[in-house]
Amino acid sequence: MDGPIEWFAAIGKIIAAGLVAADIGRRWTGWGFVLFVAVALSWIASGMINGAASLVIQNGALVIINAWGVWRYLLNPERGANSGK
Repeated sequence: MDGPIEWFAAIGKIIAAGLVAADIGRRWTGWGFVLFVAVALSWIASGMINGAASLVIQNGALVIINAWGVWRYLLNPERGANSGK
């Protein structure tokens, strides 16, 4: 379990966490959540390939949570009104 999918997921998670933690604006934070979704999907693929059900379940939940972040920071049509929150 140390192939290209896992390396993408590991490096992507570090970058996404840095984008969210840096708090350099709603758009950058939103793109951090997009990357978190991509990373979680990669971990799901890895878990399915390697028979790791716990990894699939955990990252399935993270896809939902991070998709909510994408909605809040990038897709919500009212995001300008909520930018102070």
